[in-house]
Amino acid sequence: MKFNELVRLLEKEGFKIIKEKGSIRYYGKTGLDKLVRIDYHGSKEVPKGTCHAILKSAGIKKEK
Repeated sequence: MKFNELVRLLEKEGFKIIKEKGSIRYYGKTGLDKLVRIDYHGSKEVPKGTCHAILKSAGIKKEK
């Protein structure tokens, strides 16, 4: 999964950018207390462990 695909998935689940500094973006969602941090790198591939950690902190289950 690429970074822009991951962001699209988060936005589809209702997340919005709360703040951004350089390539680091923080996404939040109504009803979720914590922010989800993404070091955004566009069309580069997200490392597998990083992708799982981001999806887990966002509370999203990814189907295979």
